[in-house]
Amino acid sequence: MGRFDAISFTSAGGYPVNEDSVKIVRDIEDLFAAVIADGLGSHGRGDIASSAAVAAVEKSLPSGGITDETVLIACLEAANMAVLSEQEPGIPMKSTAVILAAENGQASFAHVGDSRGYLFRNGHIIQQTMDHSVSQMAVLRGEITSAQIRFHESRSMLMRALGADDSAHGEVTSLGQIQDGDAFLLCTDGFWEYVTEDEMAVDLLKSDDSSAWLSYMLARIGGRVEEGHDNLSAICIIYYAAGVS
Repeated sequence: MGRFDAISFTSAGGYPVNEDSVKIVRDIEDLFAAVIADGLGSHGRGDIASSAAVAAVEKSLPSGGITDETVLIACLEAANMAVLSEQEPGIPMKSTAVILAAENGQASFAHVGDSRGYLFRNGHIIQQTMDHSVSQMAVLRGEITSAQIRFHESRSMLMRALGADDSAHGEVTSLGQIQDGDAFLLCTDGFWEYVTEDEMAVDLLKSDDSSAWLSYMLARIGGRVEEGHDNLSAICIIYYAAGVS
């Protein structure tokens, strides 16, 4: 059996309330799942939205078959309904979500919004979720580059989010067979905004474990954030195949 070395982090940053929620919801030998959600504060009660989404994912995730697309879409739909159930008149709170699910050497991402999932292999990103945002659409139209999303005027405008309507409109990305040393990063926009993908890879290469990887990236963020910056959250995971310590 393989194992997953994982560490999670969340901070209110420069805000009075932390509207991010993070949780490792499964970690049993070769079965692992984690989720991050970012409540949309401009709609009010973002902390309630994100925590409801994470709790719903944990509750709806079955004990097996967790990388299946149908299963993961159902988890996002459950999260969507949980956010909707918490809404009050005049407070249409919403949330993003990104899930990593791994079992028996296979892995998948599922996401809604602009919280991201990354897969690194041999020092390179080989998979990254695509933001459901106006700025991502600008990239697809060739108007800006992917790197320019971080500074785009419409970066915070989402095209999909939990709690927006009666469907999550989730997206599942199959990562296929994972390998020894593969590393995963789940993070909210308050995190990836301040660390480039190249820097994520560099920091991973000089790290002995997930804790060190997270520490290197947080050090970069600490030197760049401005007063009043967004909440930021991440889960760092490194996979070790059977027989590898």
